[in-house]
Amino acid sequence: MRISRLLGRTLKEAPSDADCISHQYLIRAGMIQQIATGVYTFLPLGWRALRKIENIIREEMDSAGGQELMMPSLQPMELWEKSGRLASFDKTLFTITDRKEHKLALGPTHEEVITDITRRIVQSYRDLPQLPYQIQNKFRDEPRPRGGLLRVREFFMKDLYSFDADEAGLDISYRKMIEAYKKIYARCGLPAVMVEADSGAIGGKASHEFMLLTDSGEDEIIFCSQCEYAANMEKATSVKDSRPVEQPGKLQEVATPGLTGIAEVASFLKITPDQTLKSVFYVADGEVVFVVIRGDFDVNETKLKNVLKCTELHMATEAEVQKTGIVAGYASAIGISGIKIIADDSIKLGSNFVTGANKPDTHLKNVNYPRDFKADIITDIAKARSGDACPNCRGTLQLKKGIEVGHIFKLGTFLSERLGAYFLDKNGVSKPIVMGCYGIGLGRLLAAAVEQNHDERGIIWPLPIAPYQVYLCTIKQEDNKVSQAAEDVYTKLTKFNIEVLYDDRQESPGIKFNDADLIGIPLRIVISPRTLENNSAEVKWRRENKPSVLPLDGIETAVKKMLAANDNG
Repeated sequence: MRISRLLGRTLKEAPSDADCISHQYLIRAGMIQQIATGVYTFLPLGWRALRKIENIIREEMDSAGGQELMMPSLQPMELWEKSGRLASFDKTLFTITDRKEHKLALGPTHEEVITDITRRIVQSYRDLPQLPYQIQNKFRDEPRPRGGLLRVREFFMKDLYSFDADEAGLDISYRKMIEAYKKIYARCGLPAVMVEADSGAIGGKASHEFMLLTDSGEDEIIFCSQCEYAANMEKATSVKDSRPVEQPGKLQEVATPGLTGIAEVASFLKITPDQTLKSVFYVADGEVVFVVIRGDFDVNETKLKNVLKCTELHMATEAEVQKTGIVAGYASAIGISGIKIIADDSIKLGSNFVTGANKPDTHLKNVNYPRDFKADIITDIAKARSGDACPNCRGTLQLKKGIEVGHIFKLGTFLSERLGAYFLDKNGVSKPIVMGCYGIGLGRLLAAAVEQNHDERGIIWPLPIAPYQVYLCTIKQEDNKVSQAAEDVYTKLTKFNIEVLYDDRQESPGIKFNDADLIGIPLRIVISPRTLENNSAEVKWRRENKPSVLPLDGIETAVKKMLAANDNG
């Protein structure tokens, strides 16, 4: 491809709303273009990279026994009502009403549709297992689209669904997909790690995410330094340290004028935060909930939402707290009634705590559970912390950041039961099909690759997913000898099935080199009057600083060997 004919243009500056590296570089490199909030066009360079990811995914899904199909984007709302997931997806669903007043949704995922399809086809255990998949558009009305391709409203996804006769079969399908996913990321040149994850709105009894580790990641991941334990912060647990248990003291009020924060109160009373109890108000599906946790921990809202089994959860506003009659900043669970109290199990790891006295400018000392207050539920609702002990081996947990590039779920039977997907087993007994689902967002994976592979000059594409393998560049394009030599090299490489982006513009070396670095094609070849003195070309990998020299004679064979030695796709 000649850059002079390429549909796309590099930019010196990124748009002001480009808030992450991948968004900035993909826009500046002329690979994507925003058409509406959270909606992007893939220009030719970006589309080529996306198609390479798509082909790798397709090959591995087929190799694992998957069967590709294509399901409609328009989905009957009745399926969502029947599955019981309408409430959890409701605000993210794009909905339309047709001319007959029939409501439809633009598919955010396809569990409902594929289950309905399967119930019509699968009748016997002999029809199982099945691994249907597709690669197509999905639509979600994200409340805050951001990060370019990282969080959008229309996106490409590979979604595969497993249908098995029993849990043992699901385990086999699940392991099969784990291995396929590992191969996909390896072939893309992207080292991803698998971590335990929360199932969220998809549902199911277990799930794992695949993460690309990068400092710019939006997800926090907890790793053990000694074993293989790894989990998304939403799911991570830890062994909480215990404070010495003392003889319970007598409740005592202490004046704390104007002091509402844990750190302020602890400093004033010359104690540490782990000697306090923190009170936090939430609203779960419209109901105010009182949460108690030891002062050195923070509430994990995903865990809390799962405990409450609610659809919507947010921290209570000042007005919502005032309606309870409880004094914000000085609240405690002591003497509270009429409000559900959820406590983290850390309240039992210590004694004689300090907490609010439910009146202004006052706290209580020597508060102990269960002597002084009760809770409706006591469980783990705390965020795991770097430095905590691992729940598996007591090693030290560490915190890293990453970007989710894949999510797999053990759904079980709840969808097949609700949607009527049953089969007859060997004894003629009707049973619900056991399901799993497995997704990869292609655009997100593309953006995550840039987040993980870049420098201050631009993108550094892993070779297997680069739009082109070689960036052919000239210095003094107007020189007939240079342009003719470049044309010869372009022809030779192309005939050798080497993908070449040929910068045939009459621009300065600075502009060409800057664009080459920005676009990030793995191997750059430069032809100039100086290189032609020795009938050669200058060759440099994007990741390296020092160029080397290749003779023009046989350059196609030499480049082919260089690419083969560095391609793990």
